[in-house]
Amino acid sequence: MSTPVQHHLFSRLTIAAGLIIVVGAAGYGIWRRQASVEHLQHVAYEASIPLVHLTSPMKGLEEQSLTLPGDVAAWNEAQIYGQVSGYISRWYKDYGAKVNAGDLLGTIETPSLDAEFEASKASLAVAQANYNIAALTAKRFNALTDAAVSQQDKDDKNALAAAQKAQVAAAQQNVDRYEAMIGFKNVVSPLTGIVTARRVNVGDFVNAAGGDSTDRSSGQPLFSVGDIHKLRIFVHVPQGFGNILKPGIKALIHVYNSPGRTIEAQLLTTAGAVERSTRTIVTEFVLDNPQEDLWPGAYVDVELRLPSDPSVLIAPAQALLFRSGGAQIALVDGQDHVHLQDVTLGRNLGLNVQILAGVQPTDRIVANPSLGILDGQMVKVVTATQGYEPGEDH
Repeated sequence: MSTPVQHHLFSRLTIAAGLIIVVGAAGYGIWRRQASVEHLQHVAYEASIPLVHLTSPMKGLEEQSLTLPGDVAAWNEAQIYGQVSGYISRWYKDYGAKVNAGDLLGTIETPSLDAEFEASKASLAVAQANYNIAALTAKRFNALTDAAVSQQDKDDKNALAAAQKAQVAAAQQNVDRYEAMIGFKNVVSPLTGIVTARRVNVGDFVNAAGGDSTDRSSGQPLFSVGDIHKLRIFVHVPQGFGNILKPGIKALIHVYNSPGRTIEAQLLTTAGAVERSTRTIVTEFVLDNPQEDLWPGAYVDVELRLPSDPSVLIAPAQALLFRSGGAQIALVDGQDHVHLQDVTLGRNLGLNVQILAGVQPTDRIVANPSLGILDGQMVKVVTATQGYEPGEDH
């Protein structure tokens, strides 16, 4: 049985143990809270540091590729208009028909022209008869003596004969003109090639104004014929490439209806001027088409192989920042701090861009800078996701 002294001592020990537990719990809580605050501060600080991928300037290519749309045209193409008015009696060549120069494409019935031609021949016959009698009369007067007829009468008869001769020449010219027009009743091909269009049917009226460049109401061509043994490819090249468009430049033609097929074309000429509306240079390439399987009017991709300066560095276009002062690149130093560097840009190569000044081959460039990145800001370098390397495409 415990004594009062022992009971009192036990009570004090119990109270002391409780106090120790309470103080320990409070201290642990304070320590845990402090640790949590420090952890949150660390997490917040880490989260405030931007994560960036790095890349380095790359050596330029010795040859660069530029792909532009192109239009295919025949080596020679003729739009054949009607030269006489009348009605189509027959047509002989349809779309896609191969023709030689001089082949008959169609015929035109011209009743009015035929009548005018016959009338011109009749007028020629009248003029010839008048000249014959005037020439005979002048000959007879010239044979008479001065006592029988005056010199004035002789001169009058000679002048009349000369005038009638001029009338014959004029009538002959009129006949020749109508005869030439009669020849246009036959519509013929002016070149060897294929018929790329037939715009007439039997019975259609043909207006002679179609062949008169001075007539504002000129009609549409009856036929179109194209020589496609060679083809012209027209490309609008940006003016920035004008100084390297020289003989020897090659182009690869990619045809849409033949995937994987490419045809090599040679530079033929350039316009020698820049179009104001597009700031481009019309450039003409030529290619052989012996199988005649590439047709005029087709749309193709033209891949130009252009010389480039390998000493000019290139960087990913996504690494550029455009601020009020111009183009900049975010460089990262050895302490992972950002330095915004002004750069001078060259040609845009698509995914990459030429850097003419402002960077060195050993510089570390932020490949994906945000618009809010600041000079002197600390960043955290991370490895790019597998399957992607900033700037790996030229």
